Amino acid sequence: MSTRYAIVLAAGKGTRMKSELYKVLHQICGKPMIRHVIDEIGQAQFSKTFVVVGHGAEDVRSCVGEDAECILQKEQLGTAHAVLQASRQLGGLDGTTIVLCGDAPLITHETIEKLVDFQERQHADAAVLTATLDNPAGYGRVIRSESGSLAKIVEDKDATAEEKRVREINAGVYSFNNRLLFELLGKVGNDNAQGEYYLPDVIALLVKASRKVLALKTEHFEETVGVNNRIQLAAAEKYMRARINRKHMEQGVTLIDPDTTYLSADCSIGSDTVIYPGTVVKGHTQIGSGCTVGPHTEIIDCEIGSGTQVDQSVLEDSWIGNDVQIGPFAHIRPLSKIHNEAKIGNFVEVKKSEIGSRSKASHLTYLGDATLGEDVNMGCGTITVNYDGKNKFATKIGNGAFIGCNANLVAPVTIGDGAFVAAGSTITESVNADALAIARSRQTNKEKYALKLNYRTNN
Repeated sequence: MSTRYAIVLAAGKGTRMKSELYKVLHQICGKPMIRHVIDEIGQAQFSKTFVVVGHGAEDVRSCVGEDAECILQKEQLGTAHAVLQASRQLGGLDGTTIVLCGDAPLITHETIEKLVDFQERQHADAAVLTATLDNPAGYGRVIRSESGSLAKIVEDKDATAEEKRVREINAGVYSFNNRLLFELLGKVGNDNAQGEYYLPDVIALLVKASRKVLALKTEHFEETVGVNNRIQLAAAEKYMRARINRKHMEQGVTLIDPDTTYLSADCSIGSDTVIYPGTVVKGHTQIGSGCTVGPHTEIIDCEIGSGTQVDQSVLEDSWIGNDVQIGPFAHIRPLSKIHNEAKIGNFVEVKKSEIGSRSKASHLTYLGDATLGEDVNMGCGTITVNYDGKNKFATKIGNGAFIGCNANLVAPVTIGDGAFVAAGSTITESVNADALAIARSRQTNKEKYALKLNYRTNN
């Protein structure tokens, strides 16, 4: 197999996005467009990947990381000029080079490999990915000869009225004989409406020299969708979301309503898990098998075991065990750890805390900077008072402890194994194992005194 290279064009600013964020950094299903392209290339067999950057070069470099070498295009003079920037790295080398756009995030590694294989098997000098559209306005047209072979590619702005009626469009993905590509790039002119050096003109030069140029029509039009504005961004998001959801359903996940389920490109979900409408799963979240999630739940970068139920809640950057029950209306904040069979109920907030197996905080509770052992019961309205205005302090609760309703545990404080904290207590000192702690004023009733307060009003 020949040596293969990939060049991704990502130098444009994207003025039609009307954004301070550079175009290729806009996200599709929770991941920047350029990352989608780079990650798909990474699944194919390429010796080296290059990204041509310009506007926002440092931000794009940071996003790409070590997965590709970035090359700066100081002036944006067209796609041919952009590819020419890689001449120092690739000029004169044998092999095959594929050129892709960083603002076309729906391309798959299967299609990338198919195009390169198609060119190499046919011993062609270039191959172009094409698609057929009902409304091709704005796209470069693929013009074929009478024999059906590729004659030229013409940009929409430069096309004649007859050429604009052609429905086969250039998808913007090319596979070239690398040595020949860089020999011809310097011969591309800019005599066109935009005054730019177009990469498709290399195809015209190859055809003129009677070189073998092929066109491979994809059956998956959505892979060719480019993003130049917010409308196209939303369309690409919709295509990507449908692809992601279909993949999970094929792997045994039930999505009650795929159209209202939003899963990130990098999440993983086990079989027999059921996702209800309005659920948003972000980042690298991992969800085990046999779970029930939603409706109207947001999960961000969490690891969730099997058999867990999350109902109408928000979970962030935390670890959740097996057979845990969360919600409705719970908030699991970052760096929390909830062990097997625990219960975090309605209107409970957990922040940077560890909840032991089978422990329960069923309702209206705040657990911040706390460590709970196993089989702990947290009564309704209990608060771990962890902040003094300057510093955060920890609360430790031992195995089998029972915390009564409306208790305040003023950290730093430790509640021993099996201890019992009476309802309504404000605990400021540690409680030994198996002890009963009561910290509340003795009740006093003053008969008829309410009449003196005169708080009643006459209707």
